[in-house]
Amino acid sequence: MPNRASVIIPPMKVSELGEFGLIDLIRSSTTQDEISGRTPRHEVLIGIGDDAAAWQGDSQIQLATTDTLVQDIHFDLDVISWEELGWKAMAVNLSDIAAMGGIPKYALLSLALPGGLDAADISRFVNGMTHVAREFGVAIVGGNVAASPNVVITMTIIGCAKGKAVLKRSTACPGEHIAITGYLGLSAAGLEMLKGKTISDAEMGDILRRAHLQPRPKVREGQILIEQGVRTAIDVSDGLIADLDHICESSKVSARIRMEQVPMHPVITANFPNYQELALCGGEDYELLFTADTATVARAKQALDCPVTVIGDMTEATLPARVTVLDSKGNTVPYRRGGWEHFRNGVPGPKFS
Repeated sequence: MPNRASVIIPPMKVSELGEFGLIDLIRSSTTQDEISGRTPRHEVLIGIGDDAAAWQGDSQIQLATTDTLVQDIHFDLDVISWEELGWKAMAVNLSDIAAMGGIPKYALLSLALPGGLDAADISRFVNGMTHVAREFGVAIVGGNVAASPNVVITMTIIGCAKGKAVLKRSTACPGEHIAITGYLGLSAAGLEMLKGKTISDAEMGDILRRAHLQPRPKVREGQILIEQGVRTAIDVSDGLIADLDHICESSKVSARIRMEQVPMHPVITANFPNYQELALCGGEDYELLFTADTATVARAKQALDCPVTVIGDMTEATLPARVTVLDSKGNTVPYRRGGWEHFRNGVPGPKFS
């Protein structure tokens, strides 16, 4: 067995290491294989740490992403329907491919299920999943099933780049604008409604429920960003602040947001006093957050069918706060550090339902 150095960390629990510390540990350990030459690491273009992995295939760049949803951590079967669960399981994975500007092609599904579940419920789950897959031209080609005391859903999406470029987190530059598709905060507001917040208007309630439980991945939008010359993007899954911080960390830059420019749907500004927190830190909107120069943002705005809003600018790196939020007078707006982080946040109630 080849002798190679191991990654050494001080004694600590996984809960102390945290989700992103654990990812860094895995990345540090696995990239040591580059030294041995025993893996096709030279073909990898983007490894651990972005929305999807990318590697150079024989004729095009290949993409792959995977995600796991755990009952009573990510979803509550007393709130979400089986069809909505199938929809969301597929959609959140497609969003990672969208964040790379890629084309999703194949899906692998692994299900761990209690034997006492009704087969009709699983049929509803598959119907919800295949509805989204069909819309985006994705073939479900395999996977695995196993018995489990709780429902655990793991999905893998394999796709490819449309051309010779992909969107990354690591290519943002000082002076670029920060832009976002659509609106922010709807999904988090939907979660508050599902947890008991009263919304008297049935149409507004339906908007919030669909925003949280049946998000629409911005697959075509990601491809258009690539076509218009955008290089840097991420999907807003953890929250605007948290995901912008991921770009800042990867690109070694900082960001400045103007609060009055953050796009918020009238449904949340009219019904939720904490609408600013929902927009900044709520997460799971699955909009595309991207950076680019003035001309590129203008082209993207013209090419996309959805709203595109410039919310700030990238700046030279400054620590400890990589992301600063300013009000209309230029004063710093304090914010709660948003974004769910497994292990450090303990064992939560359901994250999205």
